[in-house]
Amino acid sequence: MILWSDKQLYSEEPFELESALENAILEVQRPLFGENRIYLDTKKKIGAKGGKKNIPDGYLLDLTSKKEPRLYVVENELARHDPLKHIAVQILEFSLAFETAPLQVKHVIKAALGKDKGASQFFASYAESNGFENIDYLLEKIINRSDAFNALVIIDEMPDDLETVLMRKFRFPVEIIILQRFRSEKGDRLYHFAPFLQDVSAAAASDDKHWTGIGHTLDPSEIDTIVVPTRDEGFEDTFLGEECWYKIRINNSMISKIEWIAAYRVAPTSAITHFAPVKTIEPYQDTNKYILYFSEAAKEIGPIRLMSNGKVKAPQAPRYASMERLRNAKILDDAF
Repeated sequence: MILWSDKQLYSEEPFELESALENAILEVQRPLFGENRIYLDTKKKIGAKGGKKNIPDGYLLDLTSKKEPRLYVVENELARHDPLKHIAVQILEFSLAFETAPLQVKHVIKAALGKDKGASQFFASYAESNGFENIDYLLEKIINRSDAFNALVIIDEMPDDLETVLMRKFRFPVEIIILQRFRSEKGDRLYHFAPFLQDVSAAAASDDKHWTGIGHTLDPSEIDTIVVPTRDEGFEDTFLGEECWYKIRINNSMISKIEWIAAYRVAPTSAITHFAPVKTIEPYQDTNKYILYFSEAAKEIGPIRLMSNGKVKAPQAPRYASMERLRNAKILDDAF
């Protein structure tokens, strides 16, 4: 693979060592993880006394939601290191260590925050602003919950079957980021990646010097709906006729949240017109996408129309939303 512009040609520069991948993560962490997330590059053993100990590569504190802060245990890996077996085993062992020694996990994270003044201040400010008594109480609320364990794998390429294994074989969410590095003959570097949960929280946009959050005012805790773009034929035959919708890519962390599906009908309709309750979400054939079966026939809503001069553009792919917000929306700007 190459990246080309009329000024420079960039060729792929593979990571030779895992440490090089980790350095790249630190270099691009702000656009990689997005606003209101703290990446802690700390390697400490976790696990119950007398049991197997494990060393995660880091932790990601996701503070994009004011109501449901989350923690992701991070595994950084190079694809050539037999990742299918290695990563799957590592993630499983991390989950077991997390469950058996939550207090130890808390101490590791608190110590890592203590070494990063900016991160510590941001975490404390989040706690104060959102009704948590202090950072200890906030950490306990994040770690001591039934669905506390989430995993994030950062890898340089996606081997066959790895995504399927990580997304389908565990009872906890596993998110995946592919991070690739490119270099020009002049020595300039570019990184290629899709930002973490970019469809869930505000996307990051850049100018020449700064990164800023844009769009999306929906708190992730409010998400209960997925909006899918549909053409007339598929809408009539499948959404209405078969009472399902398939080949949908959904973030692993979002599957348990989805209770509704809504149809955005592309031009000339250009509006969300129907919705249905979701009965089940199941893997679609041998792909890493899903099929959503409805529990009852779709009903009309709105229409919630696209405005030609609106801030929200026509959905080109599934988008997350809130049914409460959809019910009160007149235009797409109200819905997202």
